[in-house]
Amino acid sequence: MSENSPAILWLRRDLRLSDHPAMTAALAGGGPVIPVYIRDDLVDGLGAAPKWRLGLSIEAYSASLEELGSKLVLRSGNPVDVLKALIEETGATSVHWHRAYDPDSIARDTEVKSALKDARIEAQSHAGHLLFEPWTVQTGSGGFYKVYSPMWKAVRTRDVAAPLLAPSSLPAPLTWPESESLDSWALGAAMNRGAEVCLPYQRVGEEKALERLHQFTDAIIAGYDTQRDFPAIDGTSGLSENLSLGEISPRTCWHAGQRALADGKSGAETWLKELVWREFAYHLVYHTPHITSESWREGWEKFPWSEDDDSPDVLAWKQGRTGIAFVDAAMREMYVTGRMHNRARMIVGSYLTKHMMTHWRIGQKWFEECLTDWDPASNAMGWQWVAGSGPDATPYFRVFNPDTQLDKFDRNAAYRRAWIAEGHGSPSKSALSFYDAIPPSWALSPQDRVPDPIVGLSEGRTRALDAYAARDF
Repeated sequence: MSENSPAILWLRRDLRLSDHPAMTAALAGGGPVIPVYIRDDLVDGLGAAPKWRLGLSIEAYSASLEELGSKLVLRSGNPVDVLKALIEETGATSVHWHRAYDPDSIARDTEVKSALKDARIEAQSHAGHLLFEPWTVQTGSGGFYKVYSPMWKAVRTRDVAAPLLAPSSLPAPLTWPESESLDSWALGAAMNRGAEVCLPYQRVGEEKALERLHQFTDAIIAGYDTQRDFPAIDGTSGLSENLSLGEISPRTCWHAGQRALADGKSGAETWLKELVWREFAYHLVYHTPHITSESWREGWEKFPWSEDDDSPDVLAWKQGRTGIAFVDAAMREMYVTGRMHNRARMIVGSYLTKHMMTHWRIGQKWFEECLTDWDPASNAMGWQWVAGSGPDATPYFRVFNPDTQLDKFDRNAAYRRAWIAEGHGSPSKSALSFYDAIPPSWALSPQDRVPDPIVGLSEGRTRALDAYAARDF
């Protein structure tokens, strides 16, 4: 292998410069580094919001590479074919990327690695998306963790390597391979008019992610353990969109949290636990890949959830018109901002799967369509957790009461006022933005009357508990 042979850096959910092990390895070869992003079937299969948000991230990352004297090559197609073509065009002798852990990505990456090795091309996958590789976290008996708390106890004192520094430059090839244009990919097409509404709420790129991390650890993390449950308060890190696309690394977040903890900021430990909750989701997706599409707990495929995605009640849920204030405010927050507060996600999921007795897969797929911070592992585990069919779902029969939850966590009705326009003489700007973001075909208006509950809270709770009691598995 020539010292001047180019290395291809295959980017996926790692659109950052700092703490980038795959980039560091590519640079170690001593030759030019050719960053490439491939629009493959997995990209084409993304929902409207995550695909649009990906496009914003690619644009920002491309600009950051240009500041280093490099550029991002864009290609479409099967990754095996694309990478082989690039190798032929550039004389590259190695390809580097970060590992992914969901079943579709693993299948793709296994095929790529096998094909490249058969062609005698160095193909290296690297850790970078997680703190701990899933196979390195084991129970005392050598198995994987199925409950979160013991996993947290097992990893909380582990050494986590310090984040790698960003390079000051990337050596460029004498001739760059041709690149497709990002505009031609039309990654935001399905967002339609919602993109303009949603854009101001996005923190796109590594620079914005690091700014938010510093703001969070400086001024917010101390009260995170209590304030994170109040949806109208800026009490969370807000980094889910950045972590999802790898605009910031979990190691960078972990060490920032550890520094805050050492400084006596008590909420830091709770935030570190949330980072490990994300690890737990990927731990389970890797070891039990069926969690992304089937009930994780055995027997739950028999549970009598409705799977009618076209029912009027499901449409009302999607539209934020259930008549349950917490649910409706949360759904509208999602359409305007691309995200939803975590407490609200639990309430929204509980109401759909328990009060409405609707299958969690319907909610999972809708979030996959609408969230700019969509993550394959967190979304799958979150829906199964709240539905009762997933890990750590004890007691599985817990049914959240949205009204008492709202009374507890939105005492002054700030969250409701922020997102619900009906029934208010002077609705907030954010509440009115909902009508600019949604499909015109929904024909909704701020002048609509406040809807009656599609399922009463007492009625829905009773029905759900009866179904749980009648389980034969």
